[in-house]
Amino acid sequence: MLHLTDIQLQDNKVFLSMLNHVLSVDGFYFSTTYDLTHTLQRLANTSPEFQEMSLLERADPRFVWNGHLLREFVAQPEIHRFATPVMHGFITMHSCSINGKCFDWLLISRRSCFRAGVRYYVRGIDSEGHAANFVETEQIVHYKGSKASFVQTRGSIPFFWSQRPNLKYKPKPQISKSVNHMDGFQRHFDSQIISYGKQMIVNLVNQKGSEKPLEQTFSKMVNSMANGMVRYVAFDFHKECSRMRWDRLQILLDQLADQQDEFSYFLVDSDGKTVTQQEGTFRSNCMDCLDRTNVIQSLLARRSLQAQLQRLGVLHVGQRIEEQADFEKIYKNAWADNANACAKQYAGTGALKTDYTRTGKRTQWGLIMDGWNSLIRYYKNNFSDGFRQDAIDLFLGNYSVDEVEPASPLHVKKDWKFLALPIIMVVAFSMCIICLLMAGDTWTETLAYVLFWGSASFGTFAIILYNGKDFVDAPKLVQKEKMD
Repeated sequence: MLHLTDIQLQDNKVFLSMLNHVLSVDGFYFSTTYDLTHTLQRLANTSPEFQEMSLLERADPRFVWNGHLLREFVAQPEIHRFATPVMHGFITMHSCSINGKCFDWLLISRRSCFRAGVRYYVRGIDSEGHAANFVETEQIVHYKGSKASFVQTRGSIPFFWSQRPNLKYKPKPQISKSVNHMDGFQRHFDSQIISYGKQMIVNLVNQKGSEKPLEQTFSKMVNSMANGMVRYVAFDFHKECSRMRWDRLQILLDQLADQQDEFSYFLVDSDGKTVTQQEGTFRSNCMDCLDRTNVIQSLLARRSLQAQLQRLGVLHVGQRIEEQADFEKIYKNAWADNANACAKQYAGTGALKTDYTRTGKRTQWGLIMDGWNSLIRYYKNNFSDGFRQDAIDLFLGNYSVDEVEPASPLHVKKDWKFLALPIIMVVAFSMCIICLLMAGDTWTETLAYVLFWGSASFGTFAIILYNGKDFVDAPKLVQKEKMD
């Protein structure tokens, strides 16, 4: 590093801190013996040639988070055995027992490294049809040599829209008016159908307020595409479950029951013979594809698991998973942990609504924790997500450091108001408090001072809020607006 300038040395420290940040996030997994990037069904439907490939060659590129780091290894087959694909997401494995019958239960969530990023800076899709926060979740059961699997996906609403942070608690989503949405939309669902078969979209966003245009546009585009392989259901989660009426989720499950029975699940017997194939997947989404989405996915997965365990002979006829207290506790906690892992990786905090996933009911403490997590999300989304987004882009190779560049994009000059206005606001607010505490000779004099400094602090705050986008921590390395 002796040849680097002082500025480059400073930049290098920032780049290293970015890489350390990405690697400090929980949820990186690897295996030297098992292909973690593929579902059981994909692995069962492969050729003998595929089985002989190295893990790096055969891995699904969507889920290889160190693909950029391994780029030098790809061209040299003799060193492939040293190149282990790393997956990002969540894995949990439990040895369980019901009716004295022992089985292994696994939950695997694979996050896509295409269009990866943080909550408010990466929404919608890119021109290739890759959706933001796309996660493939597979639930696996092993029992006496038989294996069963049920796969679901989640991903951002698949057209071009954004929701840039601007200091407001909930920035208004903007649907792009300058691009052809159908091209990317079509590409997204073409790839989904190739990978998973039939698609059942479960859209959980609000059907009023700022989320309403997204639901309407999504519904129109599915109708315009007119693809018999893609069906659409909209369920206003917040409206239906308002005032703690979480039992109303059964309405949605009943609505999807026939479709779920048609999709079935993947099952291979102890002789390695495929008994059933999963013919399609549920593609669930809300705004972030975190909290609401995870609740619905856990309920759909339980319904599938009920059918699998009955077919494998673990559950007796008429028995229900909900009645198996020990397993139910493991199941609920695992899905809540899955929610937390996905939320931390995308939004920066644990998931909301996990009290319902863990206990089956909404609690007052759960509401308090949701409020606390929402506050932390607000702070991170506005004041630290630019750095997090840059870190992910650097790690995945979306931005490459060039020594020849005289100045890196890290050096962005801030407008004068970025420093001046917050200082003015703090000084004005402090003076307002001082005037209240140290009263003047007359009450009219005190009131005049309080009104003056109060107006100054409020006016400055209003100007800061109006120019909110200038005050948030924005990504510097990759211009997402251009990419979108």
